[in-house]
Amino acid sequence: MDHLKNPKLAIPVVLLAGIFWSFGPYVVRNIDDAHTVPWQYLFTRGLVIFILLNVYLFMEEGLSFLNNYKKIGISGIVGGLGLATAMITFIWSITNTTAAITLLCLAAMPFITALLGFLFLKETISINVWISIAIATIGILIMALGNHEKNTFFGFILGITSAIGFSVFSVSLRWRKDTPKFTTVAIAGIICVIVSSLVIINKDLSLISSSKNQTLFALHGTIVCLGMILYAIASKNIPAAELTLLSLTEVIGGIFWVWLPWLGVNEIPGTNTIIGGFLIFLSLFYYSLIIKTNKRFIALN
Repeated sequence: MDHLKNPKLAIPVVLLAGIFWSFGPYVVRNIDDAHTVPWQYLFTRGLVIFILLNVYLFMEEGLSFLNNYKKIGISGIVGGLGLATAMITFIWSITNTTAAITLLCLAAMPFITALLGFLFLKETISINVWISIAIATIGILIMALGNHEKNTFFGFILGITSAIGFSVFSVSLRWRKDTPKFTTVAIAGIICVIVSSLVIINKDLSLISSSKNQTLFALHGTIVCLGMILYAIASKNIPAAELTLLSLTEVIGGIFWVWLPWLGVNEIPGTNTIIGGFLIFLSLFYYSLIIKTNKRFIALN
């Protein structure tokens, strides 16, 4: 099922995809000593993503899904490398700073994508989009200047790097629109497996963490895949403007779950994070209003 028979279901399905993704930071926060097992996390999560997406493609296309790998081309390789970079830097970011800062960095992805499209695909950027980018940049700078705790600024830089990686993935799909999207994501998953395996072997680390951690690693990979499948199915029926706003479900939900006291994490964003985040949300809202007729690629639509 690569499309919805009832387009009216598109919005709730995209919201559901965002809710799935929003539990990612909460899952990471429940990993025991997450900062000590990032490579084991990346190995298991990447393997789960690779397997599940290929199973989904097999169910949709049969063995002909293997032809997607023949069509991947240079754009798919670039996109896979960009997405793998985003996945790797995400775990390092969220284990070195607050979930709010990592997620708000990712919220700036539409603007980074627009800039990369301008630089590499010669896509024009209107004055209104430049205004949105400027507002988001101010918000990001406020977050950066307000983080003086040990490793927090490092986590912020990695969060921005993760957003750039996701944007490279998006731009690669705009570069060649026939690039198989799910196959590109599967390639990113296997790149994570290869890179993490090499690091684990080089550092003589254990490939497997505790049973609890392994379960959480696999759960996060499953969450990513389920959200992606739902998002791809529904986003074809939603204009870019609405899709931009709906995608904020992941950011808002992710910050909410790790803050909600009774869920056990109780991670409260700092003042600068709240101010910077508000400016990023403001820029996204303004951005969504000015691209109502713009079918710019946002994610997997």
